[in-house]
Amino acid sequence: MTIRADYRSSRTGAALSSAIGDGDEWIELLKDINANCLNMETALTEIRNQQKASWNKFSPGWKKWDALAMDHLKPIADEMIRNLDLKDRYQVLDVAAGTGEPGLTIASMIPNGRVIITDLAKGMLSIALENATLRGIDNIETLTTDVSELPFNDESFDAVSCRLGFMFFPDMRLAAREMVRVLKAGHRFCTTVWGAPEGNPWLTIIMDAINHHVQLPVQAAGSPGMFRCASPGLMESMLTEAGLNDVAVREVKVTLKCKTTDAYWGWMTEVAAPVAGALSKANEQQKKEIKRQVYETIAARYKEGEADIEGTAIVISGTK
Repeated sequence: MTIRADYRSSRTGAALSSAIGDGDEWIELLKDINANCLNMETALTEIRNQQKASWNKFSPGWKKWDALAMDHLKPIADEMIRNLDLKDRYQVLDVAAGTGEPGLTIASMIPNGRVIITDLAKGMLSIALENATLRGIDNIETLTTDVSELPFNDESFDAVSCRLGFMFFPDMRLAAREMVRVLKAGHRFCTTVWGAPEGNPWLTIIMDAINHHVQLPVQAAGSPGMFRCASPGLMESMLTEAGLNDVAVREVKVTLKCKTTDAYWGWMTEVAAPVAGALSKANEQQKKEIKRQVYETIAARYKEGEADIEGTAIVISGTK
C-alpha cells in the first residue's frame, strides 16, 4: 500500500481541461463554475472544521464512557465484521473509527494483517491508540485524515469499514466514491448508519425534551445529522452509484445499557455532540426542565435500575 499524491486535484484539473474550449463564453462559464465550486468547497471545509473541533472537544467524554459506548455498538461491529469476509494478511481500512472500533477487533482477528484506523479528530485517535496498547494490539496504524481525500492509491485495501460515519460526512457521495476507490476489486465494503428516529429512543428521549423547551434552528434538508441516512433506499443507491455490487441491507438492534438515568444523562451530555450542541442553546432554567422531563420519561418507560434503552442501526454491505 502506498500513500498517493493529490489524486482528486489532478483528476479534477484534467476533467476541466478536457471540457473547456476556446472563446469568451467558455471563460465566463469557467468563472461561474469556479465561483460555485469555491462557495461549495468553502461550505464543506467549514463543516469539516466544525466537526473536527467538536469531536476533539468531546474526546475526553468518549474516553470516560468508552466501555458503555462500545457495549452499545458491539452488535453493529459484529455484523459489520461478519459481512467483511476477513482473511489473515488482509490490509484493512477503518474510516471514521473514533476510539478504534471496529478496527481494533478486526486487527485482533488478522494477526498477520494490518488495519489503518482513520478519523477526522486526532483526539479520538489518541484514545484508539491507548485502547490498542491496553489490548496488546500492535498491527494497527492511526491516521488523521478527511474521508473525502483519502491519501491512498486505488485498490490499496482488501476490506473497508465505516461505522456510523456517513451521517456526518459533508459530501456523502464523494466519501462513498473515495472509500470504494481504495478498495480492491472483488473485495468487501461495509458501513452502518442509524435507522429512523422512532426506532432510536436512546437519542430521541433527550432530543424530544430539548425540542420541547428550546426553539432550535431548522436544519436544511440533507445536512449532517444522526438520522440523515435513515431513508429507505438512500444508502443502497449511493453505494451502488459509487461502484459496489450486490448491496445488501440489514437492521441490527442495539441496547444502551445505562442502568441508571444518571448514567444516561451523563453519557448523552458528555459524549453525544449533537445533544450537547442543542442543549447549549438552553438557558439554565430550560436545562433543569429538560433534565426533569428526561428523568420522568425514563421512569415511566423503564423499571427502576433498568434504564436499558433500545436502538436500531442499518448495516449496508457490498462487493466492488
